[in-house]
Amino acid sequence: MCFFSFAASKPKKILLITGGCCHDYAFQSKAIMDAVSAVVDAEWTVKNEGGNGTSAKIDLYEDENWARPYDLVIHNECFADTKDSTYIRKITSAHAKGVNAIFLHCALHTYRSAEIDDWRQLIGMTSKRHDHQSRYPVTMVSSGKLTKGVQNTWLSPKDELYVIEKIGPKAEVLAVSKSEKDGREYPVAWTNKYGKAKIFGMSFGHGNETFTDANFIRLLQNAAHWLCK
Repeated sequence: MCFFSFAASKPKKILLITGGCCHDYAFQSKAIMDAVSAVVDAEWTVKNEGGNGTSAKIDLYEDENWARPYDLVIHNECFADTKDSTYIRKITSAHAKGVNAIFLHCALHTYRSAEIDDWRQLIGMTSKRHDHQSRYPVTMVSSGKLTKGVQNTWLSPKDELYVIEKIGPKAEVLAVSKSEKDGREYPVAWTNKYGKAKIFGMSFGHGNETFTDANFIRLLQNAAHWLCK
């Protein structure tokens, strides 16, 4: 069933930044584009650069106006050990000017070795480690257009639960899951504001099965539709 309709307007330009270690980015990129294209008339650019390691600097960010052509940027990269402050601020400053973004899974741990907090402030969450893979019960703690069509409670596919150390002052939590290790509830979906930009994030997304999960996909679609308006 289709819950969205396209307005008679130009396609939205969406940039998907992916690559790095630990995940099947070819599968995930296709799943992301298929899901978002079902609700947004999208013109895609995909940047999969930096190899499959944990540290990289991609050429895209050498242009200070790298984000200007795009209506939305989706971050699904994994470069945990890159820590150059000047490089990171080329990314965050572009978003602060008003380019909306979605952050998925290891994007939260990208640049976690950095001393500066700019990337974490952009996302709205601080996480530097995760619990083991399991099927985590998810509870929605907010209602509205971003949660439309999503079950109030659901069981995730086997995935990693990111331990959230700090929630940013402008972040609003949409969904939580409970750790099987410490019994605490951690955000797994949220929104944030950073400068002029609106942000959406989800910490699940390790395995391919998550990218076939109806609730995960619906949250992604709702977020893309919201951020591309």
